[in-house]
Amino acid sequence: MRTKQLKWLSYLSSLVMFLATLGGSVVTKTESGLGCGNQWPLCNGKFIPAHTVASMIEYSHRAISGAAGLLALGTFVAFWLYRKNRRDLQLYSLLALIFVMVQAFMGAMAVVYPTNSAVMALHFGFSLIAFASSIMLVFGIREDEVRQTKNVVLPNASVSKGFRNLTWFATVYTYIVVYIGAYVSHTDSAGGCSGWPLCNGRIIPELSGGVGIAFAHRVAAGMLFLVIAVLGHFAYRKHPNNREIRLLGVAATVLVIVQVFTGAGIVFTLYNYHVYLFTSLAHMVVVAALFGVLCYMSVRTWQLSRPPSRRQDSDLK
Repeated sequence: MRTKQLKWLSYLSSLVMFLATLGGSVVTKTESGLGCGNQWPLCNGKFIPAHTVASMIEYSHRAISGAAGLLALGTFVAFWLYRKNRRDLQLYSLLALIFVMVQAFMGAMAVVYPTNSAVMALHFGFSLIAFASSIMLVFGIREDEVRQTKNVVLPNASVSKGFRNLTWFATVYTYIVVYIGAYVSHTDSAGGCSGWPLCNGRIIPELSGGVGIAFAHRVAAGMLFLVIAVLGHFAYRKHPNNREIRLLGVAATVLVIVQVFTGAGIVFTLYNYHVYLFTSLAHMVVVAALFGVLCYMSVRTWQLSRPPSRRQDSDLK
């Protein structure tokens, strides 16, 4: 299979993975999780559900998640067979397959067996890892295509271990903030803090119930903005000879800025359901893109932090 075919396969897999992640958020925001009752894979005892809004949303999400799983499997097989010299690409496809299966299993269990909000927040977290893995696969195969079709040797400037560790910290911390945000959503705590940037008119509100959960997410998100800003600064200023790292740093910085504004938009549109649905989904889309960029950046900084004698961009050993 040619590089171009693998590239388009990775694009399609990433797109469907994104739709599955987006669909999960739509199910949560519209409270359609039990649109098919407590049955899986049937929907209210049927393969084709009744035409209610909740059942159609839930059933569509199940169908797209199933398609994402099949595409992830096909992509993994294709890369395993035709990119044996690129263990990094094989790893990305394997991670996408594993985590799309994990999130599908958790979704099915949540339907059949009632579970708590803490566990359900992990459902989104696992789907995010699956999507990020598919994004890394897209970045990796595009790099491969550039090397082959344009006969270009991409810059391979080293990065310091300190910058590598900062990137890893930013990635892990982003996942933690995402989990807290998902927990806010699953506990219906979004309305705990009214107003922005203050919470209920105070710098530190009374930390009880949903207020404490919402405020914790705001504090974590504010710290995330600072972490990504520092990361973007060092990525751009300290790596003048590495265009890839600079672009990834700029992308992460722009995305976290947009994330701040979409988060504020959620607060201001909370009681306007249709607009709130749009802003909350936009918030999810941006953080998914941010996490994907950071994951790929983490891998690249790991590769580029190794001694030149051991560095093999085309092989993760």
